[in-house]
Amino acid sequence: MKKAIRLIIVGVILAALILGYYYYLSNRRNSGDDKKKLTEYEKIVSYDLKKNYPETPRGVVKRYNRIISEYYSEKHSDRQIEKLSDKTRLLFDSELLDKNPIDSYHESVKADVRDWNKRKALIITTDECSSNDVRYATVNGDDVAYVTAYYYVKNGKNYEKSFEEFCLRKSENRWKILTWRKINGDEFDFN
Repeated sequence: MKKAIRLIIVGVILAALILGYYYYLSNRRNSGDDKKKLTEYEKIVSYDLKKNYPETPRGVVKRYNRIISEYYSEKHSDRQIEKLSDKTRLLFDSELLDKNPIDSYHESVKADVRDWNKRKALIITTDECSSNDVRYATVNGDDVAYVTAYYYVKNGKNYEKSFEEFCLRKSENRWKILTWRKINGDEFDFN
């Protein structure tokens, strides 16, 4: 009789341990699922460019393209567009900032986003030239770099390709966007 009671007690303890371990594993897995995944917008606005500024001219253009792609990817409030455009301004050279005061830049970007939304336009993909294709020069005593970017855009029902060349100037040991312009290009240069 004592032996049977001991077996029952041991069985209950083992069952409790197994159930407890199962409960632990189930909750551990679910707690990871409960964490909210950040949207692309949230990732961009929470990224600290002051601490993690891109080290290369190509990296600056890549970060810029990620931000502008988000402008048009979905509907954003005016305040959200302002936060995104504030991130792009952190990538701009002081000369470009002087020519684009913050309030007029915000309004310009919002108007551009409204136009894109009206046309149902969307940046499908962006790409930057390889690091080997970045051209470096010295102009008027300043270190500058030229980075070419490729854009594949859906414009209503049509698809378009465009190319832009960015000129970045090194200032305070950081590459900043000074200007950019549309150019002719070949998407096969980006493969």
